[in-house]
Amino acid sequence: MTTRRDFLKKATLATIGSALAVTKADALTKFALPLFNINKEAKPGRLKLRFFPYELKLRHVFTVATYSRTSTPDVQVEISYEGVTGYGEASMPQYLGQTVESVSAFLRKVDLSRFNDPFQLEDILTYIDSLSPGDTAAKAAVDIALHDLVGKLLGAPWYRIWGLNKAKAPSTTFTIGIDTPEVVRQKTRECADKFNILKVKVGRDNDKEMIDTIREVTDLPIAVDANQGWKDRQQALDMIHWLKEKGVVMVEQPMARERKDDIAWITERSPLPIFADEAIQRLKDIKDVEGAYTGINIKLMKCTGMREAWKMLNYARARGMKVMVGCMTETSCAVSAAAQLAPAVDFADLDGNLLISNDRFRGMEVVKGKIALPDRPGIGVVLR
Repeated sequence: MTTRRDFLKKATLATIGSALAVTKADALTKFALPLFNINKEAKPGRLKLRFFPYELKLRHVFTVATYSRTSTPDVQVEISYEGVTGYGEASMPQYLGQTVESVSAFLRKVDLSRFNDPFQLEDILTYIDSLSPGDTAAKAAVDIALHDLVGKLLGAPWYRIWGLNKAKAPSTTFTIGIDTPEVVRQKTRECADKFNILKVKVGRDNDKEMIDTIREVTDLPIAVDANQGWKDRQQALDMIHWLKEKGVVMVEQPMARERKDDIAWITERSPLPIFADEAIQRLKDIKDVEGAYTGINIKLMKCTGMREAWKMLNYARARGMKVMVGCMTETSCAVSAAAQLAPAVDFADLDGNLLISNDRFRGMEVVKGKIALPDRPGIGVVLR
């Protein structure tokens, strides 16, 4: 009879080739970047955590309703077990209120040496969540790395473990930030023949100019994200009716999250589905937004990772809500982790890795505008 130990060894051998293939790149990365080792004395058969900071460089200045930026702070995480390594990351855009320092401080508190079975995801991630009330991006980094590790040990990608059909993955939006008409035209021309749907940031006084400028270049469907930028509910509703006439198919976070009653009023009258973004972070928040929004936007950096994202997706579906999966500015590591959910959602906004110039990984790809999930185990990434 095959024992569980034998099964683990066979699964590990099945994936050891991919692990060996990245050894050289892994060693170069460690040489070039400051690396923090946690559980330095970890024994064989124990989980070992490592992490280091990694700044993400944006290809273009990125502007939303409330700020602009040219880079995003990030922390890369690795968890190893018996020669197999899982990868994760914490990306920290401005509005999350987390920093490289806060993420590093959280990760230094993590003691994985107490666990000798990476398959005990519930126990391990419950322990991780108990270490602080916040730090969602840091928790997501550990969660993603553990899921990658376990998937590699099983020899299967997570979309298969969850029972999903990768052929059902939708097209991803490609984001165009707020900018001058000239730059908006340029960005639209660059992406119009590669994507099937665009995402446009609105919420300032040039919203109509943004949409009309894009319509000079393409008639692709558009999703809009107001990032809480609209102030008056009647004006917001009037804008939504105008947007529908312009080929817009959904609206994200039209007003400030605190204005739940106004948003519920808009949703009741809107010809387009209204999705919660800033208004929702974790599983416990769904009940609070139910009835005020048509659907929710799940992001790993907000909800602590894949474990909670999967629970959120299923709960929202059970409550009759639509679901989209999104991302921050991230490498292909976190984006590919989020993409494992893609076959089960209505909308996907997974272009964060395409917005940076220094991606460390190869993973999920966009083929003719659609999300193409790799057959590699875990979250499907390899180091470049």
